[in-house]
Amino acid sequence: MSSAESDPRRRLPQGERRRQLIAVARQIVREEGADRLTLGHLAMRAGVSKPVVYDHFGTRSGLLIELYRWIDTEKIQAFRQTTTDGNHSLADTLHMLATAYIDCVADEDGEFQAVGAALAGSEERAAVHETLVMATVQMFVAVLRPHTGLAPERLECLCIGLIGAGDALARAAVRGTCTKADAVGTFLSIMKAQFLAE
Repeated sequence: MSSAESDPRRRLPQGERRRQLIAVARQIVREEGADRLTLGHLAMRAGVSKPVVYDHFGTRSGLLIELYRWIDTEKIQAFRQTTTDGNHSLADTLHMLATAYIDCVADEDGEFQAVGAALAGSEERAAVHETLVMATVQMFVAVLRPHTGLAPERLECLCIGLIGAGDALARAAVRGTCTKADAVGTFLSIMKAQFLAE
């Protein structure tokens, strides 16, 4: 952390301060675990007063939800970049989708899963999670639409199922139940069974 970031007297614009706090919160989760992420501890690590952190997030749950959303948005952007470059065949598109999705969800440091677990049972988290899932569904639909004659509602329903399968496989890879390569291969097989059999 730079001395400017750790100096509580330095006033940052609200957006910049929020990004700084999110970055420090993410670092806490990586280094100390999600249980250590409290508003007070974040304030100490970021070198700001507690009221600054409370003004931005209100509660620990608010902080966790914002961090969860931030990490997911970052993953979606990386996923979108990987899957929308150039024109590809259906087989190539499915391979890119399977690889990019499992890579994005099964992050090596486990921070996304750790934050999600810390929010388990939260109604707010459930609502945010549903919004994020539907954004991912729409991305899958956009990538796959040019390659299929499925009706829009059928394609969307199929993509919801695919994402459920992808999430389960990515979590299995994080737990070590299977390798990431096995998760990608299985996810690809599921998608091929749906789209290449049309």
